[in-house]
Amino acid sequence: MNFDTLCNPYASRRTTVYGNRAMVATSQPLAAQAGMDIMKRGGNAVDAAIATAAALTVVEPTSNGIGGDAFAIVWTNGQLHGLNSSGQAPKTLTLEKVKSLGLTEMPKFGWVPVTVPGVPGAWAELSRKFGKLPLHEVLEPAAVLAETGHPVAPTVAKYWQAAFRRYQEVLKGEEFKYWFETFANQGRPPQPGELWASQGHADTLREIGESSAQSFYQGSLAKQIASFAKDTGGFISEEDLGLFQPEWVHPISVRYHGYDVWELPPNGQGLITLMALNILDGYEFPHREAVETYHRQIEAIKLAFADGKKYITDPHDMTVATKQLLSRKYADERRKIITDTALEPFPGRPDAGGTVYLATADNEGNMVSFIQSNYMGFGSGLVVPGTGIALQNRGHTFSLDDAHLNALRPGKRTYHTIIPGFLTKDGAPVGPFGVMGGYMQPQGHLQVVMNTVDFHMNPQAALDAPRWQWLEGKKCVVERGVPEHLALGLAERGHGIEVANDTGGFGRGQIIWRMGNGVLAGGTEPRADGTIAAW
Repeated sequence: MNFDTLCNPYASRRTTVYGNRAMVATSQPLAAQAGMDIMKRGGNAVDAAIATAAALTVVEPTSNGIGGDAFAIVWTNGQLHGLNSSGQAPKTLTLEKVKSLGLTEMPKFGWVPVTVPGVPGAWAELSRKFGKLPLHEVLEPAAVLAETGHPVAPTVAKYWQAAFRRYQEVLKGEEFKYWFETFANQGRPPQPGELWASQGHADTLREIGESSAQSFYQGSLAKQIASFAKDTGGFISEEDLGLFQPEWVHPISVRYHGYDVWELPPNGQGLITLMALNILDGYEFPHREAVETYHRQIEAIKLAFADGKKYITDPHDMTVATKQLLSRKYADERRKIITDTALEPFPGRPDAGGTVYLATADNEGNMVSFIQSNYMGFGSGLVVPGTGIALQNRGHTFSLDDAHLNALRPGKRTYHTIIPGFLTKDGAPVGPFGVMGGYMQPQGHLQVVMNTVDFHMNPQAALDAPRWQWLEGKKCVVERGVPEHLALGLAERGHGIEVANDTGGFGRGQIIWRMGNGVLAGGTEPRADGTIAAW
């Protein structure tokens, strides 16, 4: 990628960072440094991604943890590899059992939404297949951060405090006391700059490293998780944990204005980004700050979400093939629906047939796009006693409508929000990118890709640019940086526009592009405590 054409002087709070040997981009400086330290010890970009991800479970527990899920796209030896490490619903968690509890929808907290964690399996599998250093060595920087303590960053402290206030109201059972003992052991959440440590978290990281995650799925840690569930009314068992296996998958892509944009196939929602870009590929966008540009972006993402929410689930249960949803013919049909006024989104009928993100790169040509999450911040509110393992609530996205494609079923993987992205051109890697944040993620991916490809922004400018977010129906919210005349113009076209006072809902992204001369160029999220570690 030639940055002579990607240096649009868009107003940026930070500048693009360059390096020629290695780079780590993520939302926490200490985590980025952990990854860089591993590369300086002889590790590659995959080792660095694992080290950074593990450190993020310590320094940003408000968004992810050992008990969450993970996905990755790895470029190595001229090929892309995809890893889906999302866990399944427990075998005893049936739709009938959930309904018998008096529930009409999946809850956010407690044992019902807890699915098997995939994060430790992702670390071990990435290390086994592509890493250079032993996993225990790669996880040690994170273990040290947990053991000795780290000063809590400002944005993390903000979300920690919000979670504490919320949990005080809603987490009333005895099973939730371990969350408060772990994350509010002084009777309150930590303040910015205050040290927080967790010996249990450190011990767990070391046990995962020494056993290559075997302990988590078939050993001592598995027994502790299952025992906690059994004692407190949970569903997850040693058998459920032992059945889990990360899955290597083939990334999927569409060609957008001369670039290939890559995502992972379902059960993730990356397909939504690709469907929207497929629609938008039929337009030209001469100006970013134009009502027509925003309008078409929003309409395309609405149509893509309508299809995604109808068809995306565990790939074994999907009734429409991914290739049909990504066909040019189908994109043409969906594009014809877009007019000059806002529409109510609806799914089409194609022919049959709380999260952290990080990016790493090294001077061997390896590049990694990695994302992991507990969902909705800390997750279920359940922490396995003495381990630091905060369990995810990913099962919240299951439907309790037995006619819905994404209906809860034992052993099933649910519709997943977290998605890593990757960009290539003419078969060569441009690099990893991602924007975390629930259902904002496909929308953030779309905006970052278009900022780069259509509007020639450098990585930092592409992340700094003000964002919009579609919520439902015709309702959209925009950041205050969006010019007023654009917001008014969208309202005139029928969009229900609100201006947000808080940037927290617009996602947090990272980018690393490899330039034509091999130099790495990175951008980091201004809406978080993001940083680039470069070498």
